[in-house]
Amino acid sequence: MTDEKTNLSETGRWSRRRFLQAGLSGSAAAAAFAARPTRPLDTPSLEIAELGIDELQAGLDSGRFTARGLVEQYLDRVERLDRRGPALRAVIETNPDSLAEADALDRERKAGALRGPLHGVPLLIKDNIDTADGMATTAGSLALIGARPPRDAFLVQRLRRAGAVLLGKTNLSEWANIRSPRSTSGWSGRGGLTLNPYALDRNTSGSSSGSAAAVAAGLCAAAVGTETDGSIVSPASLNGIVGLKPTVGLISRAGVIPISATQDTAGPMARTVRDAAILLGALAGVDPEDPATEESRGRAAADYTKTLDPAGLRGARIGVVRRFFGLHRGVDALMEQALAVLKARGAVLVDPAEIETWGRFDEAETTVFLFELKAGLKAYLARLGPASPVHSLAEIIAFNERRAAEEMPYFGQETFLKAEAKGPLTEKEYLDAWKLCRRMSRREGIDAVMEAHRLDALVAPTDGPAWVTDLVLGDHFLISSSTAAAVAGYPSITVPAGAVFGLPVGISFFGRAWSEPALLRLAYAFEQATHHRRPPRFLPTADLRA
Repeated sequence: MTDEKTNLSETGRWSRRRFLQAGLSGSAAAAAFAARPTRPLDTPSLEIAELGIDELQAGLDSGRFTARGLVEQYLDRVERLDRRGPALRAVIETNPDSLAEADALDRERKAGALRGPLHGVPLLIKDNIDTADGMATTAGSLALIGARPPRDAFLVQRLRRAGAVLLGKTNLSEWANIRSPRSTSGWSGRGGLTLNPYALDRNTSGSSSGSAAAVAAGLCAAAVGTETDGSIVSPASLNGIVGLKPTVGLISRAGVIPISATQDTAGPMARTVRDAAILLGALAGVDPEDPATEESRGRAAADYTKTLDPAGLRGARIGVVRRFFGLHRGVDALMEQALAVLKARGAVLVDPAEIETWGRFDEAETTVFLFELKAGLKAYLARLGPASPVHSLAEIIAFNERRAAEEMPYFGQETFLKAEAKGPLTEKEYLDAWKLCRRMSRREGIDAVMEAHRLDALVAPTDGPAWVTDLVLGDHFLISSSTAAAVAGYPSITVPAGAVFGLPVGISFFGRAWSEPALLRLAYAFEQATHHRRPPRFLPTADLRA
């Protein structure tokens, strides 16, 4: 049900990650990409660009802002930066009802009736999350143009209940990057190519590409992404923001276009840890339509900001996963600086603290995805009803073949074909792979190393710096530390840790199931000690003198 920043490599290993309003088509996007500007762009100095949720709420309370005024300012930024200017193409469509929603929330505030912590705050959500309104839900694919979800996804209901204004939907790696092993992250047939606001020729990673770029560029207060393996944390890292992939079951997947029933989850993407914590509290909740959420009963917090403490590193035992060091000199330097900060702020480092089973469940993860993708899409498309343009993975494959010039100009659908060849979830191949993944990632993986060293969290570089986008060969991942937590269904959070040649790099804290409060506390303390995040400058290419 979620996004995936993952790609199937040729060895089978997962290395990770209203139509008229949709933006550029794939071919037009490529032309615009080639004609990108050759010098830095002047960007609008709008006061909301870097404001956090608390600051926006303070302005709304004081009368300095109105919800309508905020929506108008963010829509102006979308027009200036996403449609024109650097043309980021992070927003696949804007919500035609957003101003009316804002007006209603302003009236409620004036009457003294506040819905919750997000009352009047404009957010963006990924285009694989259902809304029963004037917006489409397509996973970036032309195959779902015209499909209308029967109701809001449960997490969207939660956001509306908390008072959020849905500003629009974000572009993504099409079908959450599950279609082909040679995909280019951030590209979809419907939305074109999302550009990285730090260097426009660099990749955003994915699959929550548009959510990450939009938050970084100040096109919204915060956004919702989805992840199956790396699709929140990797684009968050490459776009210099905070991304939290929660425990599977903390946030309902009902009404989210699926990949994997065992690994999919939505999660918050924000400029600060505090904003991510606020958004997480609004998203979490038990949903009868998603049985996995029953496990969160009694474990979810109503307010995750209560765990935030600038001194939260003191006495924490943190294990250093060294296998992700030694792959890039610049990243290594940033990570050593980060470890020094953790230690100086009172953390006890266990270095190294390796997950001994890492790499031993990659093929099994792939097998699980192939089976669950076929079954999950069939169930999701049935939810749409007979009005859906497609009703199965086989019909999606046939659509792509008919519309290959638009849907497959750069890469194919090899993974879709492999998934279509799989049988039901009762097959021994699937059940054996699922059991192996659980055992290797949980009991013999993360749980084992954390128990052995009495750890509060593990830490590793999230990813390398953004690579130059390559529509011919596809993605060039260098570092990817997301897999163990993803396969286990455990939480992870990435926070900016600095930059290499002006390209952001994140550090990930991850741990056992339901440890979001601890991870948020550690990430917040690191963020407050370092303040590494810098707003993007929309440069045409990376500044190699930085």
